Amino acid sequence: MLGPARKSPGRIEAIERIEGWTRERFALGRKATVHVWEIACAVPGCPPVETVILFEMSPNRYQFKVFKPLENVSDQDLPPRWFLGALVVAEGVDCDCC
Repeated sequence: MLGPARKSPGRIEAIERIEGWTRERFALGRKATVHVWEIACAVPGCPPVETVILFEMSPNRYQFKVFKPLENVSDQDLPPRWFLGALVVAEGVDCDCC
């Protein structure tokens, strides 16, 4: 069971900060799509709150998660640029668990 996590005053600022770090880390242009979500999960074994980052660089989509609330994510939590190939979302693969 997934759903949006709690709302807080710093939410928008945290999303913009993480989006900026993602653009910088992966050398994304202003036209690149970057999505940042905070997700709450009630499934046993799942972190209670996690931040999901998804971005597109044609022809691929990339995704990674940080097992922290939005406000606690730092630029050090983002994977290094050389890890980009491991972040590709494979076509036809749908994994809600990770």
